[in-house]
Amino acid sequence: MTVTEFRTVPRRPRPVARRRPGSRFAWLPLFAAVAALLICAGLLFAAVTGDLGRDALVTLVVFVAAVWLWIFAPVPDTYVALGAAVALVVAGAIETETFTATLGDSVIWLLVGSFLIAAAVTATGLAARIAARVLTVARTPRQLVHLLTAALLVTTFAIPATSGRAALALPVFLALAAVLRGRPQLVLVLAVAIPSVILFSAVGSLLGAGAHLITAEIVAAATGQEFHFLQWLVLGLPLALVWSHLAAEIALMLFADRAERRTPLTVPATAFDDAGPGVRGPLTAPQRRMLLVLAAVVTLWCTEALHGIDPAVVAVLGALVATAPRIGGTTLPAAAKTIPWTLLLFMAATLCLGIALTSSGASAWLGALVFDPVRSLGAAATMAFLVLTVLISLPAHLVVQSRSARSAVLIPIVVATAPVVGVDPMAAAFLSTAAAGYCHTLTSSAKPMAVFAESDTVPGFRAEHLVRYSAVVAPLSVALLLAFAVWVWPFLGLAPTT
Repeated sequence: MTVTEFRTVPRRPRPVARRRPGSRFAWLPLFAAVAALLICAGLLFAAVTGDLGRDALVTLVVFVAAVWLWIFAPVPDTYVALGAAVALVVAGAIETETFTATLGDSVIWLLVGSFLIAAAVTATGLAARIAARVLTVARTPRQLVHLLTAALLVTTFAIPATSGRAALALPVFLALAAVLRGRPQLVLVLAVAIPSVILFSAVGSLLGAGAHLITAEIVAAATGQEFHFLQWLVLGLPLALVWSHLAAEIALMLFADRAERRTPLTVPATAFDDAGPGVRGPLTAPQRRMLLVLAAVVTLWCTEALHGIDPAVVAVLGALVATAPRIGGTTLPAAAKTIPWTLLLFMAATLCLGIALTSSGASAWLGALVFDPVRSLGAAATMAFLVLTVLISLPAHLVVQSRSARSAVLIPIVVATAPVVGVDPMAAAFLSTAAAGYCHTLTSSAKPMAVFAESDTVPGFRAEHLVRYSAVVAPLSVALLLAFAVWVWPFLGLAPTT
């Protein structure tokens, strides 16, 4: 007989931490504001002496203000980005057409179509079904962790946002946590590993994160060279595989002792009954159709060179099929409600900021200021540039929390500076974007980390767990990224030197 216990007395809500004027770090925003004003004064001096043009000066001042607001102001990131873009237009640093065109860019339409397809896939329960089928095979904690990693890797090509993949994975995690309630070490391992894998696996697809599309657009605007879906897949998927499984294994080794790792387990299929519709039994007709749509869309993206159809058009065509009456997995109005329109506005605005940094010459000037000492190293300049790129990009999440904003800030500088030291701009941009995908030091560093943090409803990790985990994963990530840049990506067609 099964006995179900219910809590009759609700838990007392945790007090909300509020920053008091006399708190330990209350001085930090003021200190940063003073530093920003000093930087702007330095930029004005550079403009007066003729080292910096007017448009570059305006762009950099707006850029400094936007970064400060992103870090310290209690204002949505999208609001700041749109304000910065409009300020550039009003000040004459960019044309009005440049600002308005970014919202109609093919990147935005590519994401719109991809989100519609993702909504249809989620509505049919296909993604949860795949995860459930895979996880019931596991017989040891290590098998469970790595099979879950493999399942999350697959979702990279179905859902074009790390936050969306986190929302999809949360019910699966809660089902596993309920089954494993007597094994808290393993629950903690999963709480840390799942968001980590979601973030690390994103580099495997051009659609894995909005930052990738921003990088592709900035590189195309600055160099005329384009990242295609298949090229990004060839370069990013090997890194995603190694990085994700390495992160999962580290979580297992850090948070589960030897006895826990050796204890067998069984995950019943019934554990996922509440994870969504269509999880058990044979594939439903909508699920089969969504599998065909996904396969067709990914195939067309990978074979763009053969048929010449733009990926954005492919995505919209796939979305029309996925939401077609009597055929699709959901309706178009229902799917449209799931599109994160604020994210699309944010991407358009940050793309505008990235274009302004490149076209005004601001990125070239700033890049020379930061990376000029590297040129004096002679033959070692290339390696020093790659190391510096990783060491700046990887911890950038501590300053700018938005992944897309980090790319809008970093990529123009990297692309403008790379040729000076003999580094291929595409290779430098790809390396910086991959490194900027590291978001593991704080709970607030990325939405997936926040989703799986401990709360009254989620048996997740605490801040000290994340710091401990990051202390191990961060240096290994630096080494892994440099190894791929020097040895793996050249073999795959992207050499670091021009």
